[in-house]
Amino acid sequence: MTTKRKSWNEKLHNSKDLPKVEPITGNMSRRWGEGTVVIPAPIEVDEIMNNVPLGKLITIDQIRKKLALKHKATIGCPLTTGIFAWISAHAANEAALEGETKVTPYWRTLKTGGVVNEKYPGGVNYQKQLLEKEGHQVIQKGNKFIVKDYEKSLIEI
Repeated sequence: MTTKRKSWNEKLHNSKDLPKVEPITGNMSRRWGEGTVVIPAPIEVDEIMNNVPLGKLITIDQIRKKLALKHKATIGCPLTTGIFAWISAHAANEAALEGETKVTPYWRTLKTGGVVNEKYPGGVNYQKQLLEKEGHQVIQKGNKFIVKDYEKSLIEI
């Protein structure tokens, strides 16, 4: 018996018991210190990504900060926030392939330092094309692609 794989959209809307705020413990406390961490629901990450307007950008770190503020936590979970941004990107791409025209603009969500996320649908070249169409300049630094002067286009937190 084979089980049908969940679609990206199903994964996006499967919040399980999230969001939840927990104490920072163990290995995590060595890097992030004391306090609390919010483990967001996937749809919360998508909502933030979906509200980045044309011409603007956001980083995963900013998304984590917004989530921490919303849930009155010390930090937003770096691991799950990144994974849920990836799920959001794939759900948006899946929707676009199904003919939807208004999808989450995942290409506007960058990694730390303005780095284009190579794991998003279409890879770096596709996102570079979408970002340049919106007026951003993407340059190569070593083996990474970054949005030049990305700080000037970041949304306010």
